[in-house]
Amino acid sequence: MVNSAGSLYLDPQIRDWVLFPITLVMILVGILRHYVVLLLQSPPKKFTRAAVREQRALARSQILRATSAYSPIPPVFYQSISKHLSDAFEAGVYLKDGPPREGEAPSSPPNPITDPAAMDGMMAGMKTQMVMMVPQMVIMGWINFFFQGFVLIKLPFPLTLGFKSMLQRGIETPDMDVRWVSSLSWYFLNFFGLNGLYRILLGSDNAAQDASQTMMASPFATAGAGQPGPQDFNKLFKGEKDNLAFSSGLYAWVGDDVEDRVLRKYGKL
Repeated sequence: MVNSAGSLYLDPQIRDWVLFPITLVMILVGILRHYVVLLLQSPPKKFTRAAVREQRALARSQILRATSAYSPIPPVFYQSISKHLSDAFEAGVYLKDGPPREGEAPSSPPNPITDPAAMDGMMAGMKTQMVMMVPQMVIMGWINFFFQGFVLIKLPFPLTLGFKSMLQRGIETPDMDVRWVSSLSWYFLNFFGLNGLYRILLGSDNAAQDASQTMMASPFATAGAGQPGPQDFNKLFKGEKDNLAFSSGLYAWVGDDVEDRVLRKYGKL
């Protein structure tokens, strides 16, 4: 309703039967989506001790190289560790399948297209994305069918005209104040703005929080998130051996001439 002064007054029933139901439905759907995603998730893959040892050996060498220019390890111990890792990488000691036998070609990583574990991960990502997309499509259709053209709420702070197209979707009224929000725009505001409430209700690591990012992502990207792809550790170890040899030339011990530096700092030298 519009009075003579041009102000817009809303029927309280719009608040009770449109604004609150849309907000409540989106909150409940987000909570339900979180628990459905948890049910669809397959148990985490268990790594064997040899596979963990293979990965940790590579990480250990990378940390050693990253700190070589200002290393806290004395020179004798650094050279000993570097030589031990280089020899182990050359001999394939840390490979989970053991060193390649003489005359036998090293095993190659499995093809992700034919690997059953990779296919299971892709299917899990597609199911998760469907759980994110289908409820939002249903809610949007419900709002468009029953509440199209409704004005629900007026924001209590001023806004520029650039926000008009975002806050008044579905309402062709160029003269209306920018602060008035349509039903469809209220849906999008809730869709992108309920993450803080989900963190309070479900915790920081929840499936409902990043629904907008998951819907815009590829199902294959979702499937690969958090799951390392197949790697040829034999080639990685060969390359890491060369990197260790290169980093040895850049080695500098942090304790070199530490006595003179301390005395110089306190003016005793």
